This record gives sequence, C-alpha cells and structure tokens, in this order.
Amino acid sequence: MLNGHTWTEQTFREAEQCIGYPFRDRTLLITAFTHTTYANVSGESDNERLEFLGDAVLELSVTEDLYAAYPEAPEGKLTAMRQRYVSKEALVRSEKKLGLMRFLRHSAGESNLSEKTSSSLIEAVAGAIYLDGGIAAAKAFLGRCLTGAQSENYKTLLQEYVQERQKTTPVYRDERADEEFICSVTALGQTATGRGLSKKAAETAAAQALYEKLRKGNHS
Repeated sequence: MLNGHTWTEQTFREAEQCIGYPFRDRTLLITAFTHTTYANVSGESDNERLEFLGDAVLELSVTEDLYAAYPEAPEGKLTAMRQRYVSKEALVRSEKKLGLMRFLRHSAGESNLSEKTSSSLIEAVAGAIYLDGGIAAAKAFLGRCLTGAQSENYKTLLQEYVQERQKTTPVYRDERADEEFICSVTALGQTATGRGLSKKAAETAAAQALYEKLRKGNHS
C-alpha cells in the first residue's frame, strides 16, 4: 500500500501552509516527503539526498545564530548549545509541532516509521527550501519550528545569555492567581512576566519573554 499516492492541489497547499513556505518548484516539495519505502515501489526519488543537504543547512543556520547571540561564549559551550537544537530529539519535537508526518509518502506501516523518519523529515524539508528559495528562506523555516520546539530550554537559554554578560543569574518571583501562576523574572535591568497553569510553565513563559526581549535589545 502506498500512503500519499496522489497529491492533489489541496494537498500541496496544505503542506505549504504547514511548512510556511510556498514552493516555486513543487517537485522539490513532493520529493522531500517521499520516504525510501515509497520510492522503492514507485521508482521515484526519495528524500535522502535532501535530508543530507538539510542537515548541513540546519547546522549552519543554528551555528550562525548562536555565534551572533553569544559573542563571548567559548567553542565548547556553543557546541553544547547547538546540540540542543540539532539533536534527533529536538527535531522530532519540531516535526510534531508542525505535524509534517501526515504528508509523508511511504509504503511502510505507521508502526514501522521511527523517530528517525520524523527528524529526517525536518532536514529534508529544510534542504528542499534551501534549493528552492535560498538560505534565508531555509533559516526562516528552521527558526519557526526549532524555537517553539525548544521552549522547555528557555530558562537555560536565559541563564546562559545573562551569565555571558554579567556574573549573575535571573531572579524569579512567583505568585498564585486563581487557577494559574504568574511569574516575573528580572535580569540585566529588564523584567518580563509569564503565566501558566503550573509554576514551571509560568517560569518558562517568563524566561522566554525576557530572553526574546533582551535579544531584541542586543545587550552586550
């Protein structure tokens, strides 16, 4: 059985909307979603070459962003930080956030598709976007999916960002309001707040808000 045998115009539109990028060359898009099991039956090209290219695009994109964001960080710390974004686990979370697997063309049973299939799909799509629209378009795609997927690391990201600039740590203050928690966090003379149904969720939201605020302000 071939899953995704026929892509209609609606399928193309839905996939592009999910990705957040309209392809000029839709053969790249459909190849990005063609698993080896499907290609072996249909005789079409699979997405492994695009995955290979996308892996390099992913690493370069994340490396450039971290290099610019943490000008004083040593190579070892940058490498560790990069791994949080390019690991298989991070890419699986990114795929689940977008829901790309529902478009995958394959002839394997759903139970035979591994997390590697999910993570590889992000790389294949990044590679396809790079060929179709260039590095800026690919980075925009990766920025949309990777940032959201890494939200649980915002407290760590904020702490590392602050400690690169001052030998201090962010200060969190939590309070309970009805059925939710409200957290404020202060660092580098700036404050941000976040809300959540748990203390952890509120602190993560506050850390994300302050981290993005400081990044935009380009504190050095």
